[in-house]
Amino acid sequence: MSVHLERTQSLLKELLIEALSSLEDSRISSVSITDVICSRGKYNAQVFIHTDSEDRAMVLKALRKASGILREYVLSNSGWYKCPKLEFVVDESMARVQSLERIFQSIAQENEAEKKA
Repeated sequence: MSVHLERTQSLLKELLIEALSSLEDSRISSVSITDVICSRGKYNAQVFIHTDSEDRAMVLKALRKASGILREYVLSNSGWYKCPKLEFVVDESMARVQSLERIFQSIAQENEAEKKA
């Protein structure tokens, strides 16, 4: 991956975080952006999100609805002449990390129990 593309992705992530914080939609307030992956020509961008909300479909729908506002914010604050089309994807890696943490904790507890016995 080129350095230019990495910088673009990083800037886009920062701008989207700022834009989300400026929105007054309660459905989107609990959303955090974990990663952004742009296509080579900046035509498309996958925005990976994490939310604590149980109704992820509603959150994704609200984000898709707000994508025009988010794109306008990015254009006005980045100096770019075009903004990629935003595709929001729920990031499942956080759930996997939490699952692994629980497994490691249970293994540690079992090891402690064996040492005491």
